[in-house]
Amino acid sequence: MKAWSTALAVEVSDWPQVSTRSFFGFTALYRKDNMFAILPRTRGMETPNALAFRIDTPSALNRIRLEKDPRIGSTEIKKARWFAFELSSDADLHDALDWLGCAYEAAAKSKKSR
Repeated sequence: MKAWSTALAVEVSDWPQVSTRSFFGFTALYRKDNMFAILPRTRGMETPNALAFRIDTPSALNRIRLEKDPRIGSTEIKKARWFAFELSSDADLHDALDWLGCAYEAAAKSKKSR
C-alpha cells in the first residue's frame, strides 16, 4: 500500500492547486484549503489497503457508482461524508485515481473554497 499511496500522491500533486501535508500517519491531499483525500503512510483508514476521499454532495451518477462499487465504504467524520476505497491490486490504481479526481473536483465546489 505504501508504494500505491506514493504513486497516487505523486500523480495528484501535479494537479493545479493541490498540496500535500502529513496528517496522523496519512498524506492529506488538499485543493487550496480543502482536504479532499487521505492516503495511508504508516496506518490505514478502515483497512490497511484503503484510501479515503471526500465528496460532500455526489452527483446522481457518482451516487450510483459509489453504491455499486464493492470496493467502497463510507463514513461520516465531523458531518463530512468520507468514502474509503479498498485497493487489492495494481489494476485498482486507475479507479482510485478516478475517485480522487472526483473528490478533487468536488473540493472546488466546497463551501470552504468560496
